[in-house]
Amino acid sequence: MNIKKKKDGTTLTIIISGRIDTVTAPEVDDFVNKNLDGAEMLILDFKDVNYVSSAGLRVLLSLQKKMMVKGEMKLINVNEAVSDVFEVTGFDEILTYEKG
Repeated sequence: MNIKKKKDGTTLTIIISGRIDTVTAPEVDDFVNKNLDGAEMLILDFKDVNYVSSAGLRVLLSLQKKMMVKGEMKLINVNEAVSDVFEVTGFDEILTYEKG
């Protein structure tokens, strides 16, 4: 897995590639939380994310709750497989995301 960031004013974009699973979810959580200072908009670019496990969903839910207080969060470039996971788990009702 690879994680990169771009900051533009109060918008923080996190670009993730690979799988977000039990092993990598804590790394994603740690990386994003260390970079959230001053962010009012969090964009998670999922263009190269091909799998999200329940551990990954917990991280997304935690980040969503934090950003509801600070501003907003959205996921972009979500592929069909990850979108299906969101729909099956009900996360499509919780998260704001755009299919890519």
